[in-house]
Amino acid sequence: MSGIDELSAAALAAEYRRGELSPREAAAALLSRIEAWEPKLNAMYRLDREGALAQARAAEGRWRAGKPLSALDGVPVTIKENIATRGDPAPIGTRANEDAPPAAADDPPAARLREAGAVILGKTTMPDYGMLSSGLSSLHGVTRNPWRLDRNTSGSSAGAGAAAGYAPLHLGTDIGGSVRLPATHCGIFALKPSLGRVPIQPPYMGRVAGPMTRGVADAALMMGVLARPDARDFMSLPPQGIDYLAGLEGLSLDRLKVGFLPDMRCGLPVHPEVSGAAKAAAKALEGAGCTVEELPSFLTPEMLDGMCRFFEARSFHDTMQLPPAKQARVLPFIVEWCSWRARDFSGRDVMQAYALVMAMREAAVAACQPFDFVISPVSPILPYEAGIPAPGNDPHDALPHIAFTVAYNMSEQPAASLSWSFSADGLPVGVQIIGRRFDDLGVLRLAHALESMRPAQKPWPEPPRQPA
Repeated sequence: MSGIDELSAAALAAEYRRGELSPREAAAALLSRIEAWEPKLNAMYRLDREGALAQARAAEGRWRAGKPLSALDGVPVTIKENIATRGDPAPIGTRANEDAPPAAADDPPAARLREAGAVILGKTTMPDYGMLSSGLSSLHGVTRNPWRLDRNTSGSSAGAGAAAGYAPLHLGTDIGGSVRLPATHCGIFALKPSLGRVPIQPPYMGRVAGPMTRGVADAALMMGVLARPDARDFMSLPPQGIDYLAGLEGLSLDRLKVGFLPDMRCGLPVHPEVSGAAKAAAKALEGAGCTVEELPSFLTPEMLDGMCRFFEARSFHDTMQLPPAKQARVLPFIVEWCSWRARDFSGRDVMQAYALVMAMREAAVAACQPFDFVISPVSPILPYEAGIPAPGNDPHDALPHIAFTVAYNMSEQPAASLSWSFSADGLPVGVQIIGRRFDDLGVLRLAHALESMRPAQKPWPEPPRQPA
């Protein structure tokens, strides 16, 4: 990247304030970049060129008058397809909903960004129903990893991870790792907030919306907007009025007790280069004065399977609601995954799975309680092949890669993925930072501190002219 496309949200706002760059110029430059590279990455579901330029012109007028709506006024952003934006369909990644009508109103996170004056460039891609952490969709096709086009972005915020070179700000959703997994595989930062910290519609157990950005400070800027209240989310937390950006500084590392969780001992084995990155981050914190203690796994194979069975039952229910013609449009892998066991589930089977999810929740909170924060891998693996719906490509074992992430959705704890280093073949590797329930600011603060300790980062890639 070079020039405008390298600028953070804060840097863009500073340029606007000085009059050295206009929101319209920034939007036009980023739209040109998207149009040049989008055929290679396929990160965008909808690109609203005229709407974005109109929003940018309005923001330009406000900056010239000295009356910006917020620090994000005129800053370009993309929004995941399943977060409704006024006038756009939200088919949640599947051809079964390709005739979805335009949304009548913005969902809460999109409404907050629009109220703040952010320039909405368009909507990013996701897999069918947001399931299985992939960049493959029956509706959108294959979304590719910008670091290597033959690699997967993971998901379900697949397009948001791939589009990090398109704009400084991206909004994703996460119910089992869906902002953090693309973040680690695409080399960016993402925060899964505490459940209810960012109002969302519809609310659901474990489901959150969160920022996906190239750096921690931009995520903090977004949180200052996203965490504002909205009565439509009946699970939302009381608003705190925190200035997340101002709060990043001043964390006393020598007073922190940090747990280091190197291996969940269920799901997929941890790749040595993933393990090495997590160990290096823990060592850096220890060198900065933190007390670091190894934390044994709290997750059992039975808990992880219970979580998988719960997701299968949920998705099977959703799929079976469709008429046969629409069922036939869902990615066949998804249909097989959600039905191979769930078609025979009894009510007792579903309740047993739910009980294991609650046991996972209890275990996660208890394991993290002795520590201020916990450090772990994000995904146990490096980016896998593009064009397949799950690592291993086995619909009967499609979620073994979420062992490090899913528990914190169920326990409602904030967790972030910070890009740390690169594998031997140049693929990004992130580390996960987990906080106690409701300590979203703390997670951002520790991520900010770790950001300054990590190895040198590579420039954002320019996609090659042809897929590798």
